[in-house]
Amino acid sequence: MRGSGLSTSKQRPVDAIALVGPTASGKTAVALALTQALQPQGGAEIISVDSALVYRGMDIGTAKPSREELAAVPHHLIDTLDPLHSYSAAEFAKDATRLIRDIRARGKTPLLVGGTMLYLKALLEGLNDIPAADPQVRAQIHQQAEQLGWPALHAQLAQVDPQTAARLAPGDSQRIGRALEVWTATGQSLTSFHQSTKANVPDWHIPVISLEPLDRAWLHQRIALRFEHMMAAGFMDEVRQLKARGDLHPDLPSMRCVGYRQAWEGLDAGWTEAEILARSIFATRQLAKRQITWLRSMPQRRVVQADAPDALAQVLRRVETAPS
Repeated sequence: MRGSGLSTSKQRPVDAIALVGPTASGKTAVALALTQALQPQGGAEIISVDSALVYRGMDIGTAKPSREELAAVPHHLIDTLDPLHSYSAAEFAKDATRLIRDIRARGKTPLLVGGTMLYLKALLEGLNDIPAADPQVRAQIHQQAEQLGWPALHAQLAQVDPQTAARLAPGDSQRIGRALEVWTATGQSLTSFHQSTKANVPDWHIPVISLEPLDRAWLHQRIALRFEHMMAAGFMDEVRQLKARGDLHPDLPSMRCVGYRQAWEGLDAGWTEAEILARSIFATRQLAKRQITWLRSMPQRRVVQADAPDALAQVLRRVETAPS
């Protein structure tokens, strides 16, 4: 790409650029600035790597880009599904592969932006043939959870699949149950399926730039402030509207998104908004912790200190070292 220093290298051109990081680390603002910086080189389009942004009607609690931000640059994989449906990492990898090729064909740079790390892993490394759900095994696991509680099953998972357990919260019943289901049905951990050889994965060249704060308190403050703004913007009314539909329930992947899960539970239990706010902030901090743990398992990533005054400049410098 002329004028940016991106064409001076004889290295293989990039297929896309991934901008990742924990929730509230500033990815959206950096991504929009990056698209402006890439305008002289043909421009860019953003592919969302976020398991919550795919859902329509879930705008406030997902910190979905504003209408102005969505209009400023083409975005993909946002508002594509009704909350009644699910969206898998395999589906994301298929959709993102198609979008990357389409965007490159238009002479633009695809920017993969988000924090759902399993989605990015599926795209970069592929997914194995993990067995389908077994209703009988699933029922047994849920019966055990009713007796012992999900934290106890999380401890069981840590014994057989410590890597998966490390990135899951003790109350994440959906993912804990799935991991135990795979172990029970096959005798193999979910991690072993993720790490084994995959077939038919495109030979991508996608540099990964990761926004990671040096000061965890900086991130905690941003998480709290963002959730306070969500509450002021009408987040609880948004959840009430979703509940009022009548066809949604708290076990759906959409309603298990951080914040929505706590709000739904709080409305059912009669919690105050202050209690819902506190629990949502805590859950979001736990999510950020798991995201950072996952990021640290990616040695190829290029780390940018998210809380540094020159974070954007650092990102731009790293992009300029990647051949186009």
